[in-house]
Amino acid sequence: MALEQIRNVLGWCAILNMGILLWWVLFLALAHDWTYRMHSRFLRVREEQFDHIHYVGVTFFNLTVFFFNVVPYLALRIVA
Repeated sequence: MALEQIRNVLGWCAILNMGILLWWVLFLALAHDWTYRMHSRFLRVREEQFDHIHYVGVTFFNLTVFFFNVVPYLALRIVA
């Protein structure tokens, strides 16, 4: 696979993952109570724990997208 193809794949992966991240954050911001009610049916967590779990999840997802998609994409852009 050529470097240009790898760069294109990494770019699209970053865009799609950022879209998922944006959807996740907006969904929690706009429908927080409904999401908490749905998850609390089977998770049995307090609202503070629910918020903490999602905050850590969003942070971890954001970091992994950045380090595994955006940084390699930028490195390939610099090299090419």
